[in-house]
Amino acid sequence: MTTANSYISTWVEEIRSGNLRALSRAITAVENRTSDSHALLKALFEHSGHARVVGLTGAPGAGKSTLVDALATQYRKRDQTVGIIAIDPTSPFTGGAILGDRIRMQSHSGDSGTFIRSMATRGSLGGLSSTTADVATVFDAAGRDLVIIETVGVGQDEVDIVRLADVTVVVLVPGMGDDVQSIKAGIMEIADIFVINKADRDGAERVEREILAMQSLSMRSDAWVPKVVKTIASTGAGLPELASAIDEYEHFLATSELGRQRRIENWRNRLREMLRDEVLRRIVNGAFTDEAVAQYATEIAGNERDPYSLISEIVGKLIR
Repeated sequence: MTTANSYISTWVEEIRSGNLRALSRAITAVENRTSDSHALLKALFEHSGHARVVGLTGAPGAGKSTLVDALATQYRKRDQTVGIIAIDPTSPFTGGAILGDRIRMQSHSGDSGTFIRSMATRGSLGGLSSTTADVATVFDAAGRDLVIIETVGVGQDEVDIVRLADVTVVVLVPGMGDDVQSIKAGIMEIADIFVINKADRDGAERVEREILAMQSLSMRSDAWVPKVVKTIASTGAGLPELASAIDEYEHFLATSELGRQRRIENWRNRLREMLRDEVLRRIVNGAFTDEAVAQYATEIAGNERDPYSLISEIVGKLIR
């Protein structure tokens, strides 16, 4: 066994044994795509496939971070370990996460059974970071029973979570304009469970009626009717009901082929993304370095060559 392989094997053993420092280093390596990350993910993958992945999405201000914090508490009461991936906006200065989510989850700071990681979107659209799926794999291989992913809160286009999570929870809140109408064009269609958070506000019943009315107009292809749960995350009200709704949907998936079909479809999408990222990485490391891009841009701006032929030429060299 080579020194490099021995190093990765030891690292994996530390992660699997519950070493939080090793887990933190692994997530950092994966997020930053270090030279070790590829080998580490390959070694960890055989230990994954056991954790349940729950995604929470919704518009900014819906109280997702507080809800995630309270939901994690529910699962810790069941003596289940939790990994939380909180996608934060990207700092314009450092490129890192703003860390607002971690600040709002301080109640778990001393609990080794709950590991929270804030990640920056780093320009990715759809509410997730480009390495979110890989970090979820690390948590899974580390033996976490549940992985909760909180998206950044970008609104209608925040649908990438449905391609990663086993259960997708859409969080709404009363008093945000036209409520359901304001976001129905995007994330409303991906909900396995609806949560009306801050349900002590005026208008919570109206939001519930709008959701139920929307559900009466169309039936999902799998015949599942998403539950509607009202919560007040700041007090914990409604959280046992939310955990039960998640259990119910997981049971629905487990007793049919839908869970397996969803995993297959998710991997179809993820494989395309992984291939795209790898091709892009090889191009950037080869013919598309910063210096080459500057030269190409100068030539194109001066109408000395066209960009379409250039791209075809570069890709042709890569796949020959």
